[in-house]
Amino acid sequence: MISTDLLHLRRARVATSAIFAAHGAVTGTFAARVPWIADHVGVGPGGLGIALLMPGLGALAAMPLSGRLVHRFDLRSLVRVLMLCWVAVLLLPSLPTSLWLLCVTLVAYGAAAGLADVAMNAHAVLVEAGYGKSVMSSFHGWWSIGGLGGSAIAVFAAREGLGAPAHFAIAVGVLAVVVLVASMGIVPHRPEPSLEEPPAFALPSKAVLPIGLIGLCAVFAEGASLDWAAVYVRDLLNHPAATAAATVSIFSVCMAVARFGGDWVVQKLGPVTTVRISGACATVGALMVVLFDHVVLVIGGFGLLGIGIAVVVPLVFAAAGRSSEHPGRSIAGVAGIAYGSGLIAPGVIGGIAHLSSLTVSFAVIVGLMVVMTLGASVLRR
Repeated sequence: MISTDLLHLRRARVATSAIFAAHGAVTGTFAARVPWIADHVGVGPGGLGIALLMPGLGALAAMPLSGRLVHRFDLRSLVRVLMLCWVAVLLLPSLPTSLWLLCVTLVAYGAAAGLADVAMNAHAVLVEAGYGKSVMSSFHGWWSIGGLGGSAIAVFAAREGLGAPAHFAIAVGVLAVVVLVASMGIVPHRPEPSLEEPPAFALPSKAVLPIGLIGLCAVFAEGASLDWAAVYVRDLLNHPAATAAATVSIFSVCMAVARFGGDWVVQKLGPVTTVRISGACATVGALMVVLFDHVVLVIGGFGLLGIGIAVVVPLVFAAAGRSSEHPGRSIAGVAGIAYGSGLIAPGVIGGIAHLSSLTVSFAVIVGLMVVMTLGASVLRR
């Protein structure tokens, strides 16, 4: 007979997976409707580029506050409230009719995303500790599935001529129900009363900084690939837009599949060896992108790069959660470093490409993958 504790733990794992999927679905829904939002506001590429910096800035500003929230409030209530806020804020980007209003709403959008992200990862660390083995990678796999599902439904809605306000309202209603039902399975948890409350605004500690730098390498490669892989295939290899779009899809699918298999690999090899092998895979993939000009080899390189970085971010969050008595603060610090790199990655790649070439830009990613491989020991349990 299965014990009650084990049943509760399994229920918490299912609930956490649903929360991650809902978080990813909001991101995918918004990303796929960015063209509609740009047309509605009437901004060109320059203005849109400025607006799309705002979610990252909002997340970076809010994440240092999340350590205290995780310490002060019951984790089940916190995840429920922050996720509902994150889902509800999806309505905002479809409303503005000017660039500055869009920027304001996207700052709020990013802040809600960052706070919810830290809370759900803090709960994922708690569930993983209950299992006594790696399960974090599968949670991030569900985030990827949610993102792919949200974007796919958004594409269908756009083809049917459904405007973003109506589409977002329907998505908010559905995802709010998912969050409310899933949050019933979240484990109630408060830190020990004897633990000192972390500061309201905390920067990453020295213990967390090396872990965050490993996450920086992975998220930089992810952000650069998502934003520039299609441009690379279209402009450098002279292939049609459909092939370019397929490259991004293959990269994303490879990441999702690798994350679902990642926990098994971590259980067999441990986090350090897993990241070293993943880093080697990512390095080979990035080298294929840089060195070859045949489209099949380049797309294969992006696929290997996606596989190589897929499990690194989940392992980084898990290591951060184990690194101190304040997992929320540590996760917030790592998230700030990692997502900060994702924020600057597209601009850095574009700047280097402007000064030199896009091939040279992706050579930087080769270097980061080597650093990630060599620094894997900081994730030792």
